[in-house]
Order: sequence, then structure tokens, then C-alpha cells
Amino acid sequence: MRLGRESEYAVEGLIALAAKPFGMVMLLRDVAKSRSIPVSFLAKIFQKLTRGGILVSSRGAVRGYALARRPKDLKLKEIFLAVEGADLFERCIFWNDRCADASPCALHFRWKRMRQRIIGELMEKTTLADVMNNSNS
Repeated sequence: MRLGRESEYAVEGLIALAAKPFGMVMLLRDVAKSRSIPVSFLAKIFQKLTRGGILVSSRGAVRGYALARRPKDLKLKEIFLAVEGADLFERCIFWNDRCADASPCALHFRWKRMRQRIIGELMEKTTLADVMNNSNS
């Protein structure tokens, strides 16, 4: 399981939104500029986060994005699953491109148990608010 740049930018963009009063809508370009993220890349990421119920998008006079829930209610696990896909916790950390349950590497099933027990639980317990608090320290 490796997180891509999309996940990094997703967290950065969410931090920018979470720094504002809850429910405040921000233009995509303002979010991107505040975190030095390419706008076109962030647009694709925010579409995934909207489909995943992490963000809400607004059209009309007030356009842009806002958090769907408060930062303390947004778990890293659901953020990463929205961006990376439902198979995120099934991927092998060692040989991502050629290892799966159907054709496992020698370490696959040991890693699978560790991944579910340690990383899955950690991401389930860690919220966007936790990440924000740690990044400000």
C-alpha cells in the first residue's frame, strides 16, 4: 500500500478548507494557490472527494468547495479510500504491480494481517483535525 501524490494533495487541500470556518465555500483556485497545488490536478482530486462524501460542491453565486463534515469527523481512512480507490488496503507494499490475493508474493498474507491491524486501525482513528493539529506543532 503506497499513497500517491493525489493523496498528499487531497490532505493539503482539505487542510486549507478546514482552516476556514466550517461550511465556508472556497474557490478551487484559492485552495490550490494557498497550498501550491496545480489547479487542474486538484480539480480531479476534489471530484473524487465530492463523490466520496468528504466535500460538497456549490454552484451558482457562491461556487467552490466546502467540507461535508467537520474535520474531527473526517477520518484519514475514508479520505484515502475516496482518492486511491476501494482496493487501497488490498495492495501489497512490496510488489504493488504484481501481487494480489490471487497471485500472492511470499510476504503477502503476513503483510495483509499487519496492514489491516495496524495501518487500517491507525487511519480509522486519525482524523483531519488530528493531522491539522500535528502540522501546526
